[in-house]
Amino acid sequence: MRDPTKGHAALRRGRVSIPHAEYFLTVCTDEKHPGLSSPAAAPAILAELRAMDADLTWQLRCAVVMPDHVHALIVLGERLTLGQSVGRLKAKTKSSLLGAALPVAWERDFYDHHVRPGEDRSAIFRYIFLNPDRAGLCASGGRWPWCFCREADWSWFKGELNAESPNPEWLL
Repeated sequence: MRDPTKGHAALRRGRVSIPHAEYFLTVCTDEKHPGLSSPAAAPAILAELRAMDADLTWQLRCAVVMPDHVHALIVLGERLTLGQSVGRLKAKTKSSLLGAALPVAWERDFYDHHVRPGEDRSAIFRYIFLNPDRAGLCASGGRWPWCFCREADWSWFKGELNAESPNPEWLL
């Protein structure tokens, strides 16, 4: 018998799209195949994330493109639901993924965490921004080229990078 707590259906159970709410998103490649950080795919993914900010689909606060997944902290707009927004990202970047040196496809679904009022945003920013370093993708003190942080957020966040505060337990 199929376990209802596992699989794609479990990801969608309880998912609610709330305009103006913040979400921490993780969008993965199918079977975790690497290829997103290629020179063909990564710039296209970041460009689409920013285009969706420009047309008010969402407000992009922070994002990173990793070899096999993308993390983003967004504030959902009013135009599309959360699922429709992520679907648009996947559709608009599909050709770039197929044209990458290591062609990949998006996983069918995505992971989201509704960031509630009072939750520590700096821990989420830190998790996203330092993800390439934790994965061993950056030289010591180096910066991963496929990161984005909104200028207004970077002004306060850059001072947090040396902070030793723990990540929220749901990020562990």
